[in-house]
Amino acid sequence: MAATKTIGVLALQGDFREHVASLKAIGATTALVRRPADLDAVDALVVPGGESTAMWKLATTAELFVPARKRIADGMPAFGTCAGMIMLADRITDAAAGQETFGGLPITVRRNAFGRQTESFEEPIGFDGIGELTGVFIRAPWVEELDEGVEVLARVTSGPAIGRIVAVRQGNLLATSFHPELTADHRVHEYFVAMVNDRDAA
Repeated sequence: MAATKTIGVLALQGDFREHVASLKAIGATTALVRRPADLDAVDALVVPGGESTAMWKLATTAELFVPARKRIADGMPAFGTCAGMIMLADRITDAAAGQETFGGLPITVRRNAFGRQTESFEEPIGFDGIGELTGVFIRAPWVEELDEGVEVLARVTSGPAIGRIVAVRQGNLLATSFHPELTADHRVHEYFVAMVNDRDAA
């Protein structure tokens, strides 16, 4: 699926290269976002997995934090995975001291909800509108609360965390606890690119 718009990938920290590879695999036009001028040149933004507190601090240092928050508030499509979900959430449980987010999604997330790096795992996930896919969870958050109007796209289907929300969408914003960029299945990226293009066509 070829995108008609440029998808920016926040490239300050985390697995941004994997997102670029996934997007290019489906024919999307991509650009790395490291400074405000880069953000001005894109139509949508992917916020990758990584470390949410480091991402927040680096975005602030790069003078990207406020412009990104404003673009998202103004309706720019954005897709966050793992730490990216935290960065798009309005509220964080167990946040680091002073931690801020880009916001936009009226949800509460819990950082590292599934445990430490050594407790990383993969499991099948049923994703509304896509079907079954493999969820890769690495120090992942989950959604503890969500406001009215937020669509739940996926939940954990087995184990001690059964029922926990791991993918949500509201309007132009999409977020997953897991890492679709770390698999060869690009359907979640296709879903996001379709969101961007559908918005353009509206």
